[in-house]
Amino acid sequence: MSTKKNPHKMMPLIEHIRELRSCLLVSFIALALGFIVSFIFSNTIIGLFTRQFAEVASEVGDKLVVHSIVEGFITQMKIALFGGFILSMPVHIFNLLRFTFPGLTRRQRSIFLSLLSISLILIIFGAYLGYFMIVPVAVSFLTNPYFIPPDVGYILNYQTNVFYVLSFILWSLLAMQTPLVLEVLLIMGILKRKKVFKATRYIIVLIFIFAAIVTPSPDFISQLGIALPLIVLYFLAILVAKIFKFGEE
Repeated sequence: MSTKKNPHKMMPLIEHIRELRSCLLVSFIALALGFIVSFIFSNTIIGLFTRQFAEVASEVGDKLVVHSIVEGFITQMKIALFGGFILSMPVHIFNLLRFTFPGLTRRQRSIFLSLLSISLILIIFGAYLGYFMIVPVAVSFLTNPYFIPPDVGYILNYQTNVFYVLSFILWSLLAMQTPLVLEVLLIMGILKRKKVFKATRYIIVLIFIFAAIVTPSPDFISQLGIALPLIVLYFLAILVAKIFKFGEE
């Protein structure tokens, strides 16, 4: 985005539209290439999700089952699209920075980059928490012999259970971004820190309601796995706001 011919004036609207079109085109190409790569390795990617059910599936021949001839194809296409988006994410972020940075001050750029870095850290934390910590515990809890009598067997659907793991990870990623949203609102002065802190008991209740809504299964183990880290991150966000005096009255 060049403004050398007109350094002290805003870029004309038509230039913004052209720049946006260019960014969208590059992002689309990156997504298409990522989709192709993910489709080639889709069986390996799917294996990461089906692995969570290996112990349960072993009781029915060590396999998940499909209920229609198109189920395998649809699942593979959806996973490839998801993988393509993840692989192309750096390009999308670069385009976002390329499009927005020229209109920001140096301080705004610094804050933006800091928030972006924290967001990426929370994404990694959410993925790790969902895949390695919560999903295995949830699967073990939900398949406990106490809930399923010994004379009842398992028929685990392939697509349903693959997307159970995937959706749980995605909701974990989304949930871990909420403390960052709170921090942004405090930085912008939309929320006041003291008022937010006084409402802590209500916020904790809302966190548990939110966890109950976003978790793909109704068990309290999964809900606790989302809610407890969110409560810790909430208090951390309040502490950071206090240190840097965000959201002052």
